[in-house]
Amino acid sequence: MKKISIAIAALTLILAFGCKNQNQPNYASTNPNNSVSTQQTTNLSPEELGELGAKIKKHPNDAQKLLSEKGLTSQQFEQAVRKVAESPEDSKKYAAAYKKAS
Repeated sequence: MKKISIAIAALTLILAFGCKNQNQPNYASTNPNNSVSTQQTTNLSPEELGELGAKIKKHPNDAQKLLSEKGLTSQQFEQAVRKVAESPEDSKKYAAAYKKAS
């Protein structure tokens, strides 16, 4: 059940960022140097990512501000959440922190 909840939360965040960024130009495709920065991984723990995800859900209008405070872009956050979802142990940590911060 927790895996399903995590997957739904991650998908919701991905869709929210995807819809929000539709009107913005994709500079990564025009500037190959930008693609390197979007592929960087984050140093945030699963717990920190869970707390950040809960904050974004509470305040979706401040998502970019919350991410930039942690030094992340929406793409980097999405990639970090996907990486956490690959590990059952990390997923549990993420879910617990997300639930606690909600």
